[in-house]
Amino acid sequence: MTSVDTNLLVRFLTRDDEAQFEKAYRVFQMEEVFLAVTVILETEWVLRYAYDFPREEILVGFRKLLGLENVYCAQPEVLRSALLWFEKGLDFADALHLANSRHCEVLKSFDKSFVKKGRGLSPCAVEIPV
Repeated sequence: MTSVDTNLLVRFLTRDDEAQFEKAYRVFQMEEVFLAVTVILETEWVLRYAYDFPREEILVGFRKLLGLENVYCAQPEVLRSALLWFEKGLDFADALHLANSRHCEVLKSFDKSFVKKGRGLSPCAVEIPV
């Protein structure tokens, strides 16, 4: 199995550099590929901020990517929850934090938007510390 870095995944998803895309494509075509959750997190950030991709395009790209038979990721259930919550409007990083905290009673944050949007999504409540 081959693990890939964010820059390779971004080339594969954006095809913004044809020579690097071809190499990335061969990796995804010929090898079993492992995606670390941190690579997916960083890729979402790069696509959103550096490439200005809208949330919907990022979701479509990730779902197609994760639907490939030869692509595996750590904690697929965590990632599924995070993508669902991202689709519902939660920031992707916040969604991953919440999904990874589902075994906890509460996730404390000063981010009022996270607290509001995260309400009721998980057994782990999102609250502002008092």
